[in-house]
Amino acid sequence: MSLFQNQPRRTFLRGLGTAVALPFLASAPAVRALGASAATAAGKPPLRMAFVYIPNGALMKHWTPEQTGPAFELPRILQPLAPVRDQISVLSGLAHDKARPNGDGAGDHARASATFLTACQARKTQGADIRVGVSVDQWAAQKVGNHTRFPSLELGTDRGQLSGQCDSGYSCAYSFNVSWRSASTPMPPEVDPKLAFDRLFTQGDTGESAEVRARRQARRSSVLDFVMEDAKRLHGQLGRNDQHKLDEYMSAVRDVERRIAMADKVGVELPDHTRPQGVPAKFEDHVKLMFDIMTLAFRTDSTRIGTFIMAHDGSNRPYPLIGVKEGHHDLSHHESKEDKKEKIAKINVFHMQLFAAWLKQLQDTRESDGSSLLDNSMIVYGSAIEDGMSHAHHDLPVLLAGRGGGTIKPGRHVRYAKNTPMGNLFLSMLDRMGAPAERFGDSTGRLDQLS
Repeated sequence: MSLFQNQPRRTFLRGLGTAVALPFLASAPAVRALGASAATAAGKPPLRMAFVYIPNGALMKHWTPEQTGPAFELPRILQPLAPVRDQISVLSGLAHDKARPNGDGAGDHARASATFLTACQARKTQGADIRVGVSVDQWAAQKVGNHTRFPSLELGTDRGQLSGQCDSGYSCAYSFNVSWRSASTPMPPEVDPKLAFDRLFTQGDTGESAEVRARRQARRSSVLDFVMEDAKRLHGQLGRNDQHKLDEYMSAVRDVERRIAMADKVGVELPDHTRPQGVPAKFEDHVKLMFDIMTLAFRTDSTRIGTFIMAHDGSNRPYPLIGVKEGHHDLSHHESKEDKKEKIAKINVFHMQLFAAWLKQLQDTRESDGSSLLDNSMIVYGSAIEDGMSHAHHDLPVLLAGRGGGTIKPGRHVRYAKNTPMGNLFLSMLDRMGAPAERFGDSTGRLDQLS
């Protein structure tokens, strides 16, 4: 068995039907020997792009900073971002016109999800003739996804449906998907962290062999145990910095596996046996695991494009951990009642805390050139609904995190003209990803003031 098995720009450890992709290691002999691209050989990290969707809009009074420019103060909902404040761009004034009814009547939650990354109007149907548009992540995946093992990675927390009616005559396919490979083909998110992890660390897209997976699970051993011999050989051939990076990375993978195993154990004892195996009982643990998996995917260059639906639009999930026992969607129709608005604000802050923790993880993860994963990322966080009460689709809650490999100047609040198409942001991101488009959805041009 050879020490390394390489695909373009990537190094793997292999053993017994399992493959573990490694982070960029400047001193790895396989990278030099197999003629990686000049950028990789020079230690220049790739650019990543991700989108995180939150449901039911936000309480904009506690979201939008009063000041523009770099001297803005973080409002209540954005305060969890304080540790990564200089990596955040708050983008006000963006809109999704195609999430509006435009003659189609009710169904704002379904349209919001469908339009978020497509900037297109969803055909109102609950049948099989769904149609919206290619999403920005899939446009990029089709153009540059060939550089990685997986063109893109889609994650979520709610297992949805691809048929039936979920919102005022709109198919459930619209409500539970933000990623669309074609106008009629959604990319359903994986909600089971164990399955997402297994997919990430296998030899091919078809997954680890059933025999090997069964043996590993039966023995409760780590996927890394099967490749440890290769890892030890590699360790001795690396420079000191890369040895530390390899040790750190292997520990991170083990930690994710340990938490997935714990979720499996807890899941067996849950009274609700319909819960997918491997999904933690607590929402926050589920979200953290999925963010960790996205980090591993980016860190190993298994993919450079990801989407994560924290909860689908229209979600009525309660949040008892933070003292909110009522459903999120029900509360979002707050009727300007202060007690309901306070609970919405708590949910918004809770979601932001989870997102901020992920950004801090990316900020603390170093690349081969000393930069961070967050420095080399563009991560959009937000919704296609402004406020759950009004169902408005302008002045959306939108953040852009990361420096885009040095092409974005964060740490500012930028206020754009009202109804500036969010598709303009997508065009600007696609340019930076090396997947340019002349137009995207209802875009009118590139978004300025990013750099």
